[in-house]
Amino acid sequence: MQTGAQGQPTNGKEEQVTTGAESLEEEFMWEEYLEETGATAAPHTIFRHVEVSLQSSFQPGMKLEVASKSRPETYWVATIITTCGQLLLLRYSGYGDDRRADFWCDVMTAQLHAVGWCAQNHKTLTPPEENFYLRTAIREKYSDWTEFLVQDLTGSRTAPASLLEGPLRGKNTVDLIVAGSVLELQNLSDPLLYWPVRVVQNVGGRLRLRPVGLSERHRAQDTWLFYLDVRLRPLGWALENQLTLEPPAELRPLLGDRDWQQALQDAQADGQEDALPLEVFKDHADLPRHAFRAGMKLEMVSPWEQLLIRPVSVTKVYSDTYFQVTLDDLCADAAPRSAVCHANSPGILPVQWCLKNGVALERPRGYEGPDFDWADYLKQSGSEAAPDTCFPDTGHTRGFAEDMWLEAVNPARPEEVCVARVSQVRGRLLWLRLEGVLQPRSECIVDVESMDVFPVGWCEANSYPLTPPLRPACQKQKKIAVVQPEKQSAPPAEAPPAIACQPVAMDTAANGRYCCSRVFVNHRCFSGPYLNKGRIAELPRAVGPGKCSLVLKELLSMLINAAYKPGRVLKELQQLQEPGWDSQEETLKAKYKGKTYRSTVRIVRLAEQIPDFCRKVCVKLQCCPNLLGPDLRADSCPENCSVQTKTKYTYYYGKKRRLSKAVDGDEAKPARRRRKRKAIFVQKKRRSSNMDSTAAGSPQDSDEEEDEELMQSCSEGSSSEPRDDQTDASSVEATGGGGGRPRRAATLRRAFSAAAFGSFGSGPFGAAHQPPDGRRRSTRSLSACSQNNRQQHKDVKVEEDGQLVLDRNPLEWSVDEVVKFINSTDCAALANVFKEQDIDGQALLLLTLPTVQECMDLKLGPAIKLCHQIERVKVAFYKQFA
Repeated sequence: MQTGAQGQPTNGKEEQVTTGAESLEEEFMWEEYLEETGATAAPHTIFRHVEVSLQSSFQPGMKLEVASKSRPETYWVATIITTCGQLLLLRYSGYGDDRRADFWCDVMTAQLHAVGWCAQNHKTLTPPEENFYLRTAIREKYSDWTEFLVQDLTGSRTAPASLLEGPLRGKNTVDLIVAGSVLELQNLSDPLLYWPVRVVQNVGGRLRLRPVGLSERHRAQDTWLFYLDVRLRPLGWALENQLTLEPPAELRPLLGDRDWQQALQDAQADGQEDALPLEVFKDHADLPRHAFRAGMKLEMVSPWEQLLIRPVSVTKVYSDTYFQVTLDDLCADAAPRSAVCHANSPGILPVQWCLKNGVALERPRGYEGPDFDWADYLKQSGSEAAPDTCFPDTGHTRGFAEDMWLEAVNPARPEEVCVARVSQVRGRLLWLRLEGVLQPRSECIVDVESMDVFPVGWCEANSYPLTPPLRPACQKQKKIAVVQPEKQSAPPAEAPPAIACQPVAMDTAANGRYCCSRVFVNHRCFSGPYLNKGRIAELPRAVGPGKCSLVLKELLSMLINAAYKPGRVLKELQQLQEPGWDSQEETLKAKYKGKTYRSTVRIVRLAEQIPDFCRKVCVKLQCCPNLLGPDLRADSCPENCSVQTKTKYTYYYGKKRRLSKAVDGDEAKPARRRRKRKAIFVQKKRRSSNMDSTAAGSPQDSDEEEDEELMQSCSEGSSSEPRDDQTDASSVEATGGGGGRPRRAATLRRAFSAAAFGSFGSGPFGAAHQPPDGRRRSTRSLSACSQNNRQQHKDVKVEEDGQLVLDRNPLEWSVDEVVKFINSTDCAALANVFKEQDIDGQALLLLTLPTVQECMDLKLGPAIKLCHQIERVKVAFYKQFA
C-alpha cells in the first residue's frame, strides 16, 4: 500500500483514502444509543412547533361537498368533525350534534369538493336518498333544501379547493411549501423592511431560504428558519401593511439596482401564478403589544457571544410590536451592537433573573467595581428596570429536564443538526451540550419555545443528516485502511507481496498474531445465488491491513450490503462457527426494505485462521471458495468458476449435503439426473415468472426442482436482482451468537397456550394432537416419510362441492406437506416463506391474520388471501378430524 506525503494511505493515484475508525463507523441509531447510555429522550409533545407541523391542513368545522354513496352523481354538504392523517371524519349537514351517522372519508380517494363546486359544474345538491332520517328532519323544519343550505353555510368556513383537488390534495400544512415557493422575510436589523425569499429546501418545515435575485453561488447567504417563524410572511404582506420591500443592506452590493428590481418583479409574478395557500400561515402566532420604553434595562442572552447573559438597554421603539435593544458597553471606543426584539423574543429576561436562578450575569465592559449590582448600576446610569409584566412567563419549562436528549441546530452552522443533551434548565432557558461538535462551540443556550430544537428521530423521519456524538478517543485508535479498487485495463497476474502488518495504534494486547495484511475480494469469481454480481464488482479490491476482527467485520459488512437480500446473508453468517476457532462475537446489521436487522456473528481473531474462515464463508454463501481470501486471483481461479454455469457450479458447491466434499477439495460426482420433459420446465418457468415465487438459492423440495430454478435465474455475468415484491421471511432479526436457525413455528406454539387450541374446538381436538403422556408428538419425523411417499400422497386435497376435503389430518402434516399445499393454492409465491420458517401442520392451524402480518411481514392484501386458504384447511379439519 502506498502512502502520501502526509503518511496517509493512497490508492496508487495519489488520491488520499479515508482511513481510521471513521471508515468503519456504523450509522448512528437513537434506539441503540439511548439503550446503551440509559439516557432519556425528551417527549415529542413538548416540541410545540413540530406537533403543529404534523397537523392536517383540514380543520374541524370546515364544510365541503361529498358524493352520495348510493348515487355518486348527487352531492350533499358535510362538516369535518376531526382528522387523522388523510382521513376525515364527516357529518352530514342537518344532523346537528347527533354523531350516530358520522363516517370516514379518504381525501385521496373520495369524491370531495369545495362548497360551490356543484353549482359551478351543474351537479345536483340534495340529501342522500338512503338517509330517510336526514331528509325527514330537514323537510320538517324547512320548505326546501336551498333554504336550509343558505342558513347552514352562512358564516361557516369552507375547505379550500386546493386541498381537495390538484397536486396539493390531502397534504399536510408543512408539505404545501415546496421548493421554489416565494415568501417575504423580515430584515434582521430593521423590522419595517422586508424582501422576498425563495424556498430552496423544505426539511419537515425547516426552510432553507435564499433572497430572490441571488443564485447558487451565493448560497452562503442562505437563511434557515422554521416555517412558523414570525419573520416569515406571505408574498404581498409587506405592501398590504405599508412596509418597505428592500434588499438587506449587506447584500445590496452583490447586484445592481436594476437587477434587484427585476428580481422583485419576477418573484411577484411567480407568487401570483403559484401562490402559497393561506393555510400555510394559519398557525402563525400574532405578536402581542409590548410595554417597553426607551431607556429601560433588562437582561438578555447575548446573540453575539456564546453562553453569556448581559445587561442590555432599550434604545429604540419601532412600533407597538417591535423595539430595539443595545448591548451595554461603558468603554469609550465601544461599537454599538443592537438587535430587534418583540414581546415574545426568546432570551429577554427581567432584571435580577440571573441572581434568582443562580446563573452568572456578565458585567458590562468598562464597568468598575468588584461585583456587579443592579441597584447601583441603575442608580449610576439614571435608568429604570423593565417591569416583570413586560416579559413572557419566565418560569415555564414546558416539561424539559436535565439529561434529556434531543436534536438541535448548531448555532455556528445553521445547516447542521446535532445530537444534543440538556445539561441544565433554568426557568425557560435550556443549556444544551451539542455532542457532535468540538469545543469551544459545543454548548449553547436556547429558549424552551425555540424552533431550533427537535425531538429524537426528527432528522431520520425527514431524511436529513444528523451529526452523531463524538466517539471516545480509545475507539478512534483502532485504525485500518480500506484500499480502493484501482482503475486499470488488466489486473496484475500475480498477487503483490504481502505487506507486513504495521502496529497502527492497535490495542496493547494486539500483536502479530491478531493482525493481518490485506484480504482480497476477487471480483471475477462466481458470486453465488445470494450475492449480486454487479455490487460485488463495486467493492474495494481489498480490505486491510489491520486488526483481524476489524478487517473481517468490514469485509462481512460489505458482503451483506452486496446481497440480493441482506437479511438472508446475515442469517447464513450467523450459523458460521467452528469449535477450534479463536473467535469473538461481533454485531452485524443488514438493511432491507426500510428495515434494519441485526445478528451476532463469530469472527476469528488470529491471522492464520483467516484463510479457513474466508473459505467457510464462501461455502456458506454457495459462491466460489476463492471469492474472498488472502490471495489475489486475477483471471486464473483454480476452480475455473467463471466459465461454469450457475446450475452446474451450484450443483457441486451449493448443496449442503455436499459441503464436506467441497471443503475438503474432493471432486464430487454428479448424481444421475432424470431427463426433464420440456413441457414441465415451460410450465414451471411460466409460473415462476408470473408469480415471482422463487429466488436463486432458495431451498426446494427436490434436486430436480432446484436445478430447474437455477436454470431460470440469471447467468453468471448478470447483475440483475430478484424483484422486491417478494416477501423475505428469512430476513428476521436473529439473536444469539451462533445457535440454530430461529424457528417462528416454535415461537407460535409457545405463544399459544392450550386454551388457544381450545378455540378451534374442544374434546377431540385436544386428543388429536396430544399423546397420552402429555408430550407433543413431533411432526419433524414425518418429513422423511413425506419425501419417500410423495407419489403415494400426491393429492393432498380433493375438492367436493367447492369445499376442501383432506385425505390426512393436517395436525400431522410436515413442513414439506404444508409447502406442497401452499404451492397448490393461489398463494404459491409464499411457499418459500413457510419453508424458511419451518411451519408444519400444527403451526399452520395456529396462524391468524394478525400473526401472519406480524411474523411473515405481509401487507394486508396478501395476508388476507393467505388466511383464506388457511381457513379452508381449518374448516376441513373441523369436519373430518375434530
